[in-house]
Amino acid sequence: MDKASTIVLAGSLIIIMLGMGLSLVADDFKRIIVYPKAILVGLVNQMILLPLIGFGIALVFPLAPEIAVGIMILAACPGGPTSNLIAHLAKGDTALSVTLTALSSFITILTIPFIVNFALVRFLDQGEMIRLDVLDSIKNIFVIIVIPIIIGMLIRKYAPVFSDRMAKPVRIASAIVLALVIIGIVIKEKENFVSYFQQAGIVALLLNVTTMLVGYFSARLFRIKDKQALSISIESGIQNGTLAITIAVVLLGSTEFAIAPAIYSLLMFFTGGVLIYIGLRRDKNRNSIEKA
Repeated sequence: MDKASTIVLAGSLIIIMLGMGLSLVADDFKRIIVYPKAILVGLVNQMILLPLIGFGIALVFPLAPEIAVGIMILAACPGGPTSNLIAHLAKGDTALSVTLTALSSFITILTIPFIVNFALVRFLDQGEMIRLDVLDSIKNIFVIIVIPIIIGMLIRKYAPVFSDRMAKPVRIASAIVLALVIIGIVIKEKENFVSYFQQAGIVALLLNVTTMLVGYFSARLFRIKDKQALSISIESGIQNGTLAITIAVVLLGSTEFAIAPAIYSLLMFFTGGVLIYIGLRRDKNRNSIEKA
């Protein structure tokens, strides 16, 4: 993509993270004291198990190097605002979902450059080797994630009415921009897109479903309540696809690495819809039992 496109993409992610900041308050970060076990299990799934599962999938399947790297970029990313929305609609623990998204967004600033560099070294030939400058990447990710979140939180604190009014337009704008970015990537890679989709579609869906299942059952293994387990499942499997695309295009200068995150960003709405359906059914059954 050209320079103008990368600026638009980085700007769209800043808007998305600003929107997430508008939904956060200081108490969201205090929930680590209230839900220590749920927070710990959620972060272990997000920070450790997700990249390991992504790496396993990239090794097992005969993928083109750019698809394998794209899967690892995706696995390195935190949950995004979409995961909070899905958790809310599925009647999960929305507060826990928001807290996990916020914490993982801050932590992955440090982990993303190392995981992505590992993937670049592991899956690319020496002749086409690319490396991320770790410190420079941390600085760039900080600028496009942390600063907008903090600004959003400050707006929420000092102008709550304006914050509430802006929340919905920001979500709509974010969805529109993501759709346009995905369309742009498809157009640029149209000659290889069918081949890429055949590879990336299966592995992106597998990463999504596997991490959601691992997230849910690991939470239940530690006797975490069902609503919280559902949120951990969603946070483990619904990643910030826009951030993954931004890393591929803006930091690495490659739309090829962005193919897997772009396809994943489409698929997650279908799997998210399944989770919403399951969550609503369970909530309805719980209410029926309580009324009986």
